[in-house]
This record gives sequence, C-alpha cells and structure tokens, in this order.
Amino acid sequence: MLSLPNILTLSRIVTLPLLAFLLWWPKWEWGYLMAFGLYCLMGITDYFDGYVARSYGAVSKLGQFLDPIADKIMVATVILVLAAQGVLTGPYVNDLHVIAGLIILAREIAVSGLREFLGGLQVSVPVSRLAKWKTTFQMVCLGALILGHALPWWNVELGGLEMNVPHTVGLATLWAAAVLTVITGWDYLRVGLKHMD
Repeated sequence: MLSLPNILTLSRIVTLPLLAFLLWWPKWEWGYLMAFGLYCLMGITDYFDGYVARSYGAVSKLGQFLDPIADKIMVATVILVLAAQGVLTGPYVNDLHVIAGLIILAREIAVSGLREFLGGLQVSVPVSRLAKWKTTFQMVCLGALILGHALPWWNVELGGLEMNVPHTVGLATLWAAAVLTVITGWDYLRVGLKHMD
C-alpha cells in the first residue's frame, strides 16, 4: 500500500538518477550545489518517512523493506559516483580515501546478506545506537564532499597546505564512518555466527 511514508521512501529511489547526473561533472559548481540541495532534501525525506510512519501508525511491511534499501542505494550511488569522478581524493594519501568508501560498501552488502540469513531463521537484529551514529556520519560525510565541490573557494591553509573546508570535513567523517562501519558490522557478524553451524 502506498502510504505517505512509502511515497517519501520511493521518492528517494526515483530521484537517485538525477542526483548521479548532477554529480557526474566535479567542475560544474552549480551542478554540485543543486546536488547538495537534492541530497539534503533526500535526507529530510529519510527522516520524515520514519517519523510519519511511527507517529501515525503507518508502519508497513513495504516500508520496512524499502527504507533500508533506499538508504543503502543512496549511499552506494553517491560513493561510487564520487569515487569514479575522482572526488574521494585528498592531501597526504591522494585517492586512498576510496578505501574508506569500499569498507562502507562492503559492510552494507555483508550486513544485508546477514540480515536476510537471520530473517530466514526468524532472528531479529535490532539497529544499535552506534549503527545510527554510523549512518549519521555517512550522511554528513557525503553531503560535505558534495558541498566541497559546490564551494571550491572555501579554503583554509593548514600545515602548509591549502584545503577546502567542507571537502576536508567530508574526508575525515568518511573515515570515521568507515571505522564505525567495521565496529557495527562486527557486532552483526557476532550475532550471525551464533546461529551458523
């Protein structure tokens, strides 16, 4: 049933090709500015679909299925496009920041598979507070990386290097998200191992 929360969730999925299109040209500042606005709007719908579903008793099986998928597809799309366009680069380690993105993607795939396996055993794995922080860091880091290319003039000098403020914040929080991703992924894996022969 297409309730308001489900429509909000579906709107995030349907909007992803436009977001990817706007991110495709890193030198197109206006495109990245529009992408940042769209990304923020998608994040707001992510908050409101859950809020409306819980507040008005509109939680549905379709929504429980679609919401985590929409989040994962959004994160994966942005990471892949930013990596492909060379945005996940920075001082000292150049493009090794892509590794943090790979860690996040690998964890999301592994945890999805683990949840499917445990679901077949009727074992529920609740989302921990740390996993919510991980999601927050992911959303902040990707938004900051997009904003950095929308505002290329927002620079500071640090340690003899000129750095773009939002881009640097984005890379730092990308690694923070990757670390939290490993920790929370291990938590899920520990629960899963208890139910494996």
